[in-house]
Amino acid sequence: MGVIALDGLEKGIVSWLQKEQPIEGIPLCNYDRLQAEIHPCDVVLVEGWSRVSEVIKAITQSPWSHGALYIGCLGQISDTSLRKKIRAYYDGDEETPLLVETELGRGTVITPLATYRKYHLRICRPNGISQWDALKVIEYVVNRLGTDYDIRQLLDMARFFFPYTILPRRWRSSLFEHNAGDPTRTVCSSLLARGFMSVKFPILPVVQRDDNGKLLFYRRNSRLFTPKDFDYSPYFEIVKYPLVGNEDMANYRTLPWDPQGLICNSVRDCTPPGAEVAVVPTAWQRLHGASRRLLCRARALVSALPTRGRLLLARHVPSRGGERKGSIHRHNHHAHRE
Repeated sequence: MGVIALDGLEKGIVSWLQKEQPIEGIPLCNYDRLQAEIHPCDVVLVEGWSRVSEVIKAITQSPWSHGALYIGCLGQISDTSLRKKIRAYYDGDEETPLLVETELGRGTVITPLATYRKYHLRICRPNGISQWDALKVIEYVVNRLGTDYDIRQLLDMARFFFPYTILPRRWRSSLFEHNAGDPTRTVCSSLLARGFMSVKFPILPVVQRDDNGKLLFYRRNSRLFTPKDFDYSPYFEIVKYPLVGNEDMANYRTLPWDPQGLICNSVRDCTPPGAEVAVVPTAWQRLHGASRRLLCRARALVSALPTRGRLLLARHVPSRGGERKGSIHRHNHHAHRE
């Protein structure tokens, strides 16, 4: 009975997080041009409007909340075994452009590209990837179809972005554990990162020089990737299809600007020129403000503790100096006792 109740509670929370907020304004992306020119193995970044999307955008300080891999139309895939695997999860038209994505509440699934017609999209194209390796990346993500969404990794990522003064490092360290988490669960960015790393295509590698000055590339922990990393990577070409095409930008002064010159925070929040414009805080600024208020309250509670209570608390919360500083402190303490 308790398991059923917990399962119902989890589904309720997931449903609440997935609820889409009204999309503000008209997307800046020309979807028809994007669909006509997208290539298999392109990464598609999405600016989502669900509650969980807002959380991800606040955590990563980026407009991109989601990433998916474009695999083309089923009718264009010549590999029969790959077609069969896709058919097990998709029973639609063979000429429909398809994505592989990992979503909260759905796991790793096949989704038509047209699902995101009304969203702001961006293409990140792996620069110079061979046709063979592009197929291998597609095979990698297709073979992960059916895996669950890793909610724990999303929470770990949120904790990782909090300041040390709010959450001790040991509470935020599961992202750095070797083989941490359930191998049958993943999130969108980690799945894509593992796919590209399977063919040694770089995204944001850790780069160092050895003693002889030779460059060495190290694979970055795939659990640390977020959608914006594909936008930031120097190894991906950013392809944009604006609502007003580049050919129309030759004379940008002819764009249909509002004749009144209104200044807008959003679609429904505009003021005349010269009027005082209210500054609307971003989601990250609201989160940062809430964390600072939480820190102030925590400090007030700690300062209200008696001396013995503060000493006990200090033993369990590591200092900013890390373990080394703590070990030096313990060494000096023992030396003093001797």
